[in-house]
Amino acid sequence: MTHTPSDPTTAPSGRPPVVDMATWQAARDELLVREKAHTRAGDALAADRRRLPMVEFDGTVEVVGPDGPVPFLDLFQGRDELVVYKHMWYDGAPHQGQCEGCTTTAWHLKDAVYLNARGVSFAVLAPAPWEEIAAFVEFMGYTQPWYSMRGVEGPAGGDTGYLASYLREGDRVFLTYSTTGRGTERVNSSIALLDLTPYGRGEAWEDNPEGRPEGGEPCYSWRSDADGNATWGPTSRPVPQWTRPGATPEQSLGRQGSFH
Repeated sequence: MTHTPSDPTTAPSGRPPVVDMATWQAARDELLVREKAHTRAGDALAADRRRLPMVEFDGTVEVVGPDGPVPFLDLFQGRDELVVYKHMWYDGAPHQGQCEGCTTTAWHLKDAVYLNARGVSFAVLAPAPWEEIAAFVEFMGYTQPWYSMRGVEGPAGGDTGYLASYLREGDRVFLTYSTTGRGTERVNSSIALLDLTPYGRGEAWEDNPEGRPEGGEPCYSWRSDADGNATWGPTSRPVPQWTRPGATPEQSLGRQGSFH
């Protein structure tokens, strides 16, 4: 069968209809109106976010880094603003057994040079022994600051899988914002790019036209085997780890320890 631009009904099954450029541009312009409204709605949310109240806490509470215990205040590195990602952790698990979602998120945040240029510091906290964090950071090739928040409660520690923002005034420290779940998607540029493609993220919850490839469970693609096939089996790794030198299939995720 010949697929002609003038007959959208002859588009290949499960793919967008084939049209001429003028028809495509008209449809694109119509969607652009909604995209701009979405952008403006996001701007309004950001404005409201900047107007949230804040919570003061003790900035002298200590976290542990490569030089030993340091006060939370040190994470600001002399700047006034700080963004933190709180990374989940499996005690005693090998690298391939650590949290796949947090690994994917932290991988997209591995360079904070632009944040720093805008006067914002960045750090990753995990509720793990520093020795385990140090080995993981070295394996992943991360350059951003990491710290152990083991045993730390309140705004400086707490639950994992969160992005949080902080402000300091001299030696006073404040929590201004935090988000978890899909709220952390804002740092995952890969997800944003997938949302621009005709097949989307490939997740079952998406509203796709009839005939498109069936999606998997949310986050199914965070782990893969050595050939790139999505799997959560014992020979899998968080996807970003396959770019690391020496990464090989293993036979166990090593998750006998507790999950934080």
